[in-house]
Amino acid sequence: MDQSPPRRIRIEGGIGSAAPPEEPPRRSARPFIILAVILAAIALAGVAYWLLNRGYATTDDAEIDGSIYTIAPQIAGRVAAVEVGDNQHVSAGQVLVVLDDRDQRAALAKAQADAAQAAAQLDVAAANAAEAVADVAQTAATLAQAQQDYNRYRSVNPHAITQQSLDAATATIRAAKAKYSAIQQEAQSQQAAVTAARAAALSAQVAVRNAELQLSYTTITAPAAGHVAQKTVEPGNVVSPGTGLMALVGDDVWVTANYKETQLGGIHPGEKATVTVDAVPGVTFSAHVDSIQYGTGSVFSLLPAENATGNYVKIIQRVPVKLVFDDPRVRDYLLAPGMSVLPSITITK
Repeated sequence: MDQSPPRRIRIEGGIGSAAPPEEPPRRSARPFIILAVILAAIALAGVAYWLLNRGYATTDDAEIDGSIYTIAPQIAGRVAAVEVGDNQHVSAGQVLVVLDDRDQRAALAKAQADAAQAAAQLDVAAANAAEAVADVAQTAATLAQAQQDYNRYRSVNPHAITQQSLDAATATIRAAKAKYSAIQQEAQSQQAAVTAARAAALSAQVAVRNAELQLSYTTITAPAAGHVAQKTVEPGNVVSPGTGLMALVGDDVWVTANYKETQLGGIHPGEKATVTVDAVPGVTFSAHVDSIQYGTGSVFSLLPAENATGNYVKIIQRVPVKLVFDDPRVRDYLLAPGMSVLPSITITK
């Protein structure tokens, strides 16, 4: 009997056939490696940035600041001439605008005439007072003589003189006393007139100085060196006191940097700083901390926050820090108020 093992017959396409299972495709590890490298690079960059900047305080809320003067007349008048143009640089004391000064010159002439008249009246009053003083002295001498005659008549024997002589001496001394009293009153009146005339002369001199001051207001000069900006005045314009004619941006500029209150612990006046200006790329200016404002920016805003309602949300406030340039190159570049800057203050422990 045949003992050979039975043959296995493979039936393809049959219902009962069992195909070997396929292996799932392997996922590539490259994206994970790239992601890990990127995260590591970001972490290293963050650590490096922290190590490099931990000794500095920076803020992007900063700008160039400076003195801006509003040029306005102090009296009303017609503009006779405008001596400067747009964006022109001017020196301190340079003439900017001239107003028609004919009215002021006429007022000055009248004040000077009034002062001369008051001075003449003072001289007349002083002369009258001096004359009154002389009259007082003369009357006092006459009174003394009459008093001596009267005393002499009273000291002799009544039978040695007549009653008529005694009465005449008595009348004389009474008249002398009355005249002396009147002259004294006149002298006092003349002295009062001198005082009034002196006050009138002083008032006239004040009027002259005021007229000179009003005349000086017709010439408007630059309060400081700087550049003309926002010029709106033209010759022939009629202006009133306080009307803005132009602005003057001073040459001196500094940086106002609004630092977070949490950064102020390491900032002190005198510390060194560097400033980069967006308008001057590639240039770093040296500076130092001049002062720190005693109050946050929100306190001095038009509508300061009111935290007494109970709906309080803590917000980190910013405090203006003034940085003054130490770099002489500032004069070589256009640094105008309002320009954006990036300051960096060196923190010393």
